[in-house]
Amino acid sequence: MHLDRKLWRMTHKHPLLNKNLVLLILCQGLFLTNNVTFIAINGLVGLSLSPVAWMATLPVMGYVVGGAFSTSIVAKTQNYFGRKLSFQLGLLVAVLSALLCAYAAISKNFWLLVLGTFIAGYYSANGQLYRFAAAELTVVSQRDKAVSWVLAGGILGAVIGPNLASWTKDFFDTAFLGAYLTLSIAGLIGIIVMQFIHFPEEFKTRHSLSDGRDLKTILSQPVFMVAVIGASLGYGVMNLLMAATPLAMQICGLPFSDTALVLEWHVIGMFAPGFFTGSLIQRFGTLKIMGVGVILNLLCIAIALSGTDLHQFLIALFLLGVGWNFLFTGSTSLAMTAYRPEERDKAQAAINFFVFGTMAFTSFGSGALITSQGWNILNWGSLLPVAVTAGALIWLSANRKKLGSFS
Repeated sequence: MHLDRKLWRMTHKHPLLNKNLVLLILCQGLFLTNNVTFIAINGLVGLSLSPVAWMATLPVMGYVVGGAFSTSIVAKTQNYFGRKLSFQLGLLVAVLSALLCAYAAISKNFWLLVLGTFIAGYYSANGQLYRFAAAELTVVSQRDKAVSWVLAGGILGAVIGPNLASWTKDFFDTAFLGAYLTLSIAGLIGIIVMQFIHFPEEFKTRHSLSDGRDLKTILSQPVFMVAVIGASLGYGVMNLLMAATPLAMQICGLPFSDTALVLEWHVIGMFAPGFFTGSLIQRFGTLKIMGVGVILNLLCIAIALSGTDLHQFLIALFLLGVGWNFLFTGSTSLAMTAYRPEERDKAQAAINFFVFGTMAFTSFGSGALITSQGWNILNWGSLLPVAVTAGALIWLSANRKKLGSFS
């Protein structure tokens, strides 16, 4: 009996899920609802308002450029105010930027729409830190699973985001106005939820961002470099194809309801694996799981090149989502082995800057390529970043003994 109680305590001493982590998972769901809805509608609204077709995805680009621009600002607010207040500030920006986009749609002002999405990028830069904050809400042995589970919270966005865009498309005379207004409400809910999350005091850094090693030293580590490549190029390929999908499907004559279905399953593919990706990383190692992500990207491209029927879009985008999950979760876990606690803010800001920078380039490229060259050329071009990621993983795997231990 005494042995049974001791075994129970050992097994349940550090449960993965706790109130703080569950609420952060909910915030991740609200964040992805915003993200996915923006991806689903901004290219289409942009196409209806832009002076020329190739500029259609500039509002999508504005979102990620705003995120890249905001990474250093967010790092400073996180450092000065702590996690909670900084996250709530990001959610407030989400509310205001959604309202600005709504006004842009009503007034048919293309450049105001781009400005609104650029401002929304500040929220995106904050939301990208939820996964790192997850690791601080549990013990070290559980951090891979915590990161994975918070990313899995995005499955809420997978279900709500595309359907929100579809359900609210014709609520008003202005297409998608209802979606923008609903996103402002989602931001308000996020502010309230965030208020009930307690972030450990030891992670509220009260030192300057210059503490620890300088950023150049952190970036020059091979492990961190590969983490940056995996996260940024994995996100870049995903964004290149996902941002173009609504436009490609419209060009192919498929209704928006089909587009919403494809995006829903794409985002399910992105976040449903989060329930077990952390366990897979712990069992097989980070680099192997990231390698599977590369293989899934290649399968996605092969299927996308095979045709443009609904089932081909659906399967290709689902595999793209799962591949992104393996690469992005693995890159996050890999990056956390390459910096010290006092270097947290600058290291996380750096990796997110590269992610947003790559997304900005691919957001613009997707619109320009899909409207001028077509879906097939877009997919052939995405092979290059996939090959670079594969090469980086092979090199790091071959040199892991020389470089020291990591996952």
